[in-house]
Amino acid sequence: MKTALIIAGSDSSGGAGIQADIKTMTVNGVYAMTAITALTAQNTMGVKDILEVTPEFLAKQLDSVFTDIFPDAVKIGMVSSIPLIEVISEKLKLYKAKNIVVDPVMVSTSGSKLLKDDAVESLKKLLFPQAILLTPNIPEASALAGIAVVNDEDMIKAAEIISKEFGCAVLCKGGHSINDANDLLYENGRHRWFTGERIDNPNTHGTGCTLSSAIASNLAKGMSLEESIKFAKEYISGALKEMLDLGKGRGPINHMYNRYN
Repeated sequence: MKTALIIAGSDSSGGAGIQADIKTMTVNGVYAMTAITALTAQNTMGVKDILEVTPEFLAKQLDSVFTDIFPDAVKIGMVSSIPLIEVISEKLKLYKAKNIVVDPVMVSTSGSKLLKDDAVESLKKLLFPQAILLTPNIPEASALAGIAVVNDEDMIKAAEIISKEFGCAVLCKGGHSINDANDLLYENGRHRWFTGERIDNPNTHGTGCTLSSAIASNLAKGMSLEESIKFAKEYISGALKEMLDLGKGRGPINHMYNRYN
């Protein structure tokens, strides 16, 4: 069985973060391991509090994984501070990690800030250049590229700027009132659209985590980057179409939609 390591925060409501990542990787046929960066007290209505792990403990988690069950892919999600980013970067280099997918989580679906302002530059300097793929949404792509993203052409330009700056592929995720959930992959000077169906489901908590984890799962299984994205989009569309309705706010998607008895 292929393996993948998740480096991210925990979501107590189970819809995003480590919990969503484990569910996604499991149903996509990959053995999931974790290095938890923070505990969050959150639900479908928002993030109530965040408790970071210490850099020393994060380092021990990473050492424990890499020295025993070496991951075929790595997915990085919520990393909120400079010391944690530095530890992750050091360990990824030390162990020569492969197939690294970085979801630059800056703000939660409910609007809560998950990345400290002073950590953005460290994320860009230390982690992005090690990635095979970055998966920013529209607001994140706009912030990283330094331009307003209001249409498809802007998505292409932003992805190009980010890709050239950090030397990796970029999947600029659509939605956010720009298009019908079409995602834009920019890689090696070329771009490709992955068309998607806009699904009228208000419950989208954790969709970014889920997509990046599905891509990492597919990379771990030996798929090409384009194949990994294609099948990940199909998976998340199926999970959204189930119209799971939990909680009083913006609820989670159904990660297990294709595994019912």
